[in-house]
Amino acid sequence: MISSLHQTHFTLGFSPCPNDTFMFDAMVHGKIDTEGLTFDAVLEDVETLNRNAESGLLDISKVSFAAFTHLTDKYQLLNAGAALGNGVGPLVVSLNESVDFENHQIKIAIPGKNTTANFLFSLFFPKAKNKVEMVFSEIENAVLSGGVDAGVIIHENRFTYAQKGLWKLYDLGELWEKQTGQPIPLGGIVVKKIFDPAIKEKIDRIVRRSVEFAFANPASSRSYVKQHSQEMEAHVMQQHIDTYVNDFSIDLGDKGREAINTLFEKSISAGMVSYMPAAIFAAPSVSNFKTKDFHL
Repeated sequence: MISSLHQTHFTLGFSPCPNDTFMFDAMVHGKIDTEGLTFDAVLEDVETLNRNAESGLLDISKVSFAAFTHLTDKYQLLNAGAALGNGVGPLVVSLNESVDFENHQIKIAIPGKNTTANFLFSLFFPKAKNKVEMVFSEIENAVLSGGVDAGVIIHENRFTYAQKGLWKLYDLGELWEKQTGQPIPLGGIVVKKIFDPAIKEKIDRIVRRSVEFAFANPASSRSYVKQHSQEMEAHVMQQHIDTYVNDFSIDLGDKGREAINTLFEKSISAGMVSYMPAAIFAAPSVSNFKTKDFHL
């Protein structure tokens, strides 16, 4: 552990998607009490954030929960800022009404190998190995052009695929919920494990404060959200926020933490990871939420 008690400036990675810009606007732009801390925002797509976290490049970052299963040596999870819930899972879409994923020739576009979307697809369709990684926003067009046979879509694409003529084959979140009875953990906020516990707790408070401010003042972040949403229509931006920002974003709570533990257990059972340390959460009050380690 290093002493970070006197560190006041931190790098903070999150995506340019509306849910993240909505949540972090107040924190980045000093609209709330940041308890003397400042944050240098680094906006990247989620798979780039996952890869950056592998190298420990950022102090604090949004990552896919599936990626986090490989990052527990470097990072711990905060309780605030997560994307987790019911009816929010990735979708598998195609130009055809059905696709045989037992056929090894079928080509599937995924939004990155480390994403929770790919984890879920691999969990439910383990024989589908012919995958093509691409930025999530390119997947719809890849399916429409016939470059791939199917695609796993995330974020705002779940609101636009139908009007573009694509079929929903599977809702991976729905499959997860039926199998586990848990909400689906998509992405969470991690902080470097080596930081002093008091600093990690302070950062967690600030993230929560930022999310609460966003809920209480939805118009305040509108220009920041729009700035990073490219040509997204206003109603799609709002659908995105309404879908991915909820009570779990304020605090995971026991239900959210249990869902994350379930994802770890599924990862271990499927041979995707071999170990889950007990203290994966940064906050002292929940660091021992699961008191035993899990091993393959």
